Amino acid sequence: MPKTENFQWYVEQVADGELHSHALTRTLAQGTSAYQTYAIVESPLFGKMLVLDGDTQSASLDEHIYHESLVHPACAHVDQPASALVLGGGEGATVRELLRVPTMQRVVMVDIDGEVVAACRTHMPEWGAGAFEDPRVALIVGDAKAFVEGSHEKFDVIISDLTEPLADSPSYGLHTAGFYGRTRELLSDGGAYAIQTSMAGPHNFQLHAQMISTLRAAWPAVAPYTAYIPAFDTEWGFALCATALDARGAAAIARADAHARACGGLRHYDGQSHARAFNVPRYLRDAYTRETRVFK
Repeated sequence: MPKTENFQWYVEQVADGELHSHALTRTLAQGTSAYQTYAIVESPLFGKMLVLDGDTQSASLDEHIYHESLVHPACAHVDQPASALVLGGGEGATVRELLRVPTMQRVVMVDIDGEVVAACRTHMPEWGAGAFEDPRVALIVGDAKAFVEGSHEKFDVIISDLTEPLADSPSYGLHTAGFYGRTRELLSDGGAYAIQTSMAGPHNFQLHAQMISTLRAAWPAVAPYTAYIPAFDTEWGFALCATALDARGAAAIARADAHARACGGLRHYDGQSHARAFNVPRYLRDAYTRETRVFK
């Protein structure tokens, strides 16, 4: 490992009393859009990193863990998914993973921050791997909330890759029980919805648990799951939502394995990873039974 004495350092305040630091070799882009501050930097350990409002969003080393975890459980649940909607997803990696699905014919991505999307396309094109140029993809630079509330199109899979419901986040209003319910109306019969649900470590799961409670106010079936993301240095939460689902049984694990083989090129998601993800630890299961607050 190279010495870091002469590197600049990016320090991220993850929570009260917790800082994460990354040595940087260079800054590729930085600015302030109409919605947030952003930077694309390079770390000797994690490679390129996208940072929004001072928070790490993804890193070259392990973004595949995050994006495969976000996308593929929902796609494995649905029988031959052909259409998908992505809310957020500026880097393009979420769309990239959807395009791996052999039956996928149409992907609509709606992200409010065109400046960040353009910066990602310029400085980290490997995240999208040509996804934005794929004729199956429609990129809409606009308000995901307005799109969901005004759309009548049905999708087999909906992926929410938005920032968490923090007061200063541009996506705060997209995490209410009412908005989740409206999103549910855009799903095809038998469809599935997946969402990232913030930090889920034993010391930082409070927001995650509140998001799960809010989802359960809008969906008949909600299955929380997690994956460890090294660049975040914590267990990260997700949720799979549908009209009905059994995400932990033998049939679900078999579907995950078959789905991973059909997609090809996956580096993280398969049946064993699926089983690990959905068998969440007891501190989370206990938190889900205690937490009753919802975002309204």
